[in-house]
Amino acid sequence: MSYKPRVFDKLLQRKLAGMGAVLIEGPKWCGKTTTAEQLARSKVYMNDPKKESIYVQLAQMSPETLLSGDVPRLIDEWQVAPSLWDAIRFQVDHRDGEGFFILTGSSVPAKLDKNMHSGTGRIARMQMYPMSFWESGDSNGLVSLADLFAGKAAPCANEELSIQDLAYLTCRGGWPKATTQDKEIALDRAFDYYDAVTSRDIKRVDGVDRNTERAKRIMRSYARFQGSQTSISKIAQDIQGNESGEISHGTVDDYISALRKLFVIEDMPAWNPNLRSKTAIRTSDTRYFIDPSIAVAALGAGPDDLINDLETFGLLFETLCVRDLRVYASVLNGTVYHYRDKNGLECDAVLHLRNGSYGLMEIKLGGQKLIDEGAETLKELANKIDDTRMAKPSFMMVLTGLAPFAFQRPDGVWVVPINALKP
Repeated sequence: MSYKPRVFDKLLQRKLAGMGAVLIEGPKWCGKTTTAEQLARSKVYMNDPKKESIYVQLAQMSPETLLSGDVPRLIDEWQVAPSLWDAIRFQVDHRDGEGFFILTGSSVPAKLDKNMHSGTGRIARMQMYPMSFWESGDSNGLVSLADLFAGKAAPCANEELSIQDLAYLTCRGGWPKATTQDKEIALDRAFDYYDAVTSRDIKRVDGVDRNTERAKRIMRSYARFQGSQTSISKIAQDIQGNESGEISHGTVDDYISALRKLFVIEDMPAWNPNLRSKTAIRTSDTRYFIDPSIAVAALGAGPDDLINDLETFGLLFETLCVRDLRVYASVLNGTVYHYRDKNGLECDAVLHLRNGSYGLMEIKLGGQKLIDEGAETLKELANKIDDTRMAKPSFMMVLTGLAPFAFQRPDGVWVVPINALKP
């Protein structure tokens, strides 16, 4: 299979040029190893079943043996032997230059020694996600976020997705392998991922023998509450009817923490702008899976189910857009937030760049009524921001799934289809 270029390729090059080692984290199957292999000049695969036990021993007794080779040297699934972290930091400290090691990992090591060095100044971190539409070839890239920030975006005609195609792409997800497979086969990948997480990975991540069926129930509940700030207690209440005994807040939190360590979920932090009035801003994180296909699998759904339930489809489409925005933000030096205040005013996504620029975005599946509602929300929030204390938004945008054009409305709000967007 030929390599599909990733948004992260240039980011990895940049980080290697400035640091002795780079750690690539993210969910399994999202392409971390394949991306690293494009730059690596030597490799060691720590989870090779024929050699794993030997590698673990070498990591303890002679880590320099594992770390010797042409650079950048790829140490794949390094968390199999967490002691390598300090060995790599030591090597970086005692070599001249940069770009010696690439580490990849699909989980956070369970038993890191508290005395281990953070790696600050030696090891840069880079988080990968499943493929965005731009990377998988499902976006034509006619509208650039960078151009929107620079005020250079131009309206354009777009090849509108059918609702059937959008439902399929939401269920397929951004798994690199799935983007090359026939549709029916590609749809299986997310279910295989879900089964692996709930039956094996959630136990292996930190050695805790968690219950498979409980993991499935928690993930199903999480899927129903995605895009909201639902509390752990409410999730516990939601699944209580399927539990033989009372399930505690702590138990649910433990499972969710394990899913977070596996990069299955990544909640979105709240944005805290300077406002004209003393409006209380809600600071709870918004709940999201790393890819919408995981939620689809947890719900046991398929493309036809989404078309027959547009409310659920809208929530899953929001997760898809958040995934893509996170990918694009990574190369724009930005972070994606959400906004919600005590009066119930919400903004689905705020892309805030390191230089202080930001864009406000509402996510709508499609339809003029919903787009109009999104535009009104964006304008209301923009009017609340105190532009004497922070910049005005660089742009306001309704990101939609079904539209034949990307254009700027008379009120200044952009309407952009997700299959026309790129970084």
